[in-house]
Amino acid sequence: METLRSRVPRVPEAAEAQAADDEDVFEDARRARWIATVTGVLLAMMGVTASSMRLSGVPGLVPAAYGSGAVVCVLASVLGARGRTRVALWLMILGTMVMALGDQFD
Repeated sequence: METLRSRVPRVPEAAEAQAADDEDVFEDARRARWIATVTGVLLAMMGVTASSMRLSGVPGLVPAAYGSGAVVCVLASVLGARGRTRVALWLMILGTMVMALGDQFD
């Protein structure tokens, strides 16, 4: 009587190690997408909040800087969700710099 174990072909250990490495790479990429998405959303929410707070009585350049920085961060969040994490992280830096420029005019 032949058992199931004897009918299943053995996978070489090198192939098992490669499969484990591939799973780690996919897990790292998934984690990077989530980090980029969440960070972009948080920065966008901060920019929109600051823009709406500054809208009352501050010159128009300050809310425009906060709002445009928030728009850039929303774009970064969308790109981060699609897997373009490197571009998303650079856009987050750019959006934060625009918001900081608006803060300097305040």
